[in-house]
Amino acid sequence: MKKILVIGSTNIDFVVNVVDFPVAGETVMSQSFQKMPGGKGANQAYACGKLGGDTAFVSVIGDDGLGDLAMKNLKDAGVNIDSVKTAPGTPTGMAQISIDHSGNNCIIVVPGANSACNQEFIEEIYDRIDACDILLIQMETPLAGVLKAIQRAKQAGKTVILNPAPVPEEPLPEELFNGLTYLTPNETELGKLTGMPVDTFEEVCAAARKLLELGVEHVIVTLGEKGAAFINRETEVLYETRKVEAVDTTAAGDTFNAAIAVFLSHAKTIEQAIRFANLASGISVTRQGAQPSVPSREEVEALAAEIG
Repeated sequence: MKKILVIGSTNIDFVVNVVDFPVAGETVMSQSFQKMPGGKGANQAYACGKLGGDTAFVSVIGDDGLGDLAMKNLKDAGVNIDSVKTAPGTPTGMAQISIDHSGNNCIIVVPGANSACNQEFIEEIYDRIDACDILLIQMETPLAGVLKAIQRAKQAGKTVILNPAPVPEEPLPEELFNGLTYLTPNETELGKLTGMPVDTFEEVCAAARKLLELGVEHVIVTLGEKGAAFINRETEVLYETRKVEAVDTTAAGDTFNAAIAVFLSHAKTIEQAIRFANLASGISVTRQGAQPSVPSREEVEALAAEIG
């Protein structure tokens, strides 16, 4: 089994459930409130561990005690957290997540200690990058650190999966894309990255081809209930997913990305990895919460056997 390294954010999620999102100036009552571990990096590391990947996590947490809650969950999932750093006098990252009756979400992130996951910190953990086979990274931490980690991984010949979430307002440097093994945006992120329409499969493929021109090897676009599109220089394929009743989509993308990394780490084909990821993320949206919604590898394999 290949080794997975996840570099990214650690947050504590403050989750409220509402019937409908408020409009500007409106006050609405919440139906429930929960505090739970989150952050795209931590969610993906947790999901990698729970799905059976040999996983290590690199992140920065605060010394406010909230980071300890997040780390306990990761350890319970079998994730190596030896390279998680505590930043003195800094709060752990936080996210306020509102979920409506359809399971759609709106998220506001307070970076906190995640801001210390910068290029200087990344240079301190080069040994972790050198020791991994697959790097999975997102964009909730400083761009300079993300770029530094990707450059190091490329130089070392690693498989690099970039989940470009969230997409920053300023244009991303082209060097970020050149040599990426996999880029995994959702539809909205793909549109922001390219400035192109993404309403149809054909438009999604056209936008993805623009990213291929920048040096990305493969683009995987998550399309919600429609499944996922896989585009490279030879093929354009839509992998449909089974229909489910979604209650919370918070961790769908994180579960999908983790499943891709885990299945690739088990020497499976990308087609097998995408089908596995569709099933895993499909299970996650039927459950509340981010990390609590992630299925085990056994659950996903049982579902795959059931549907044939």
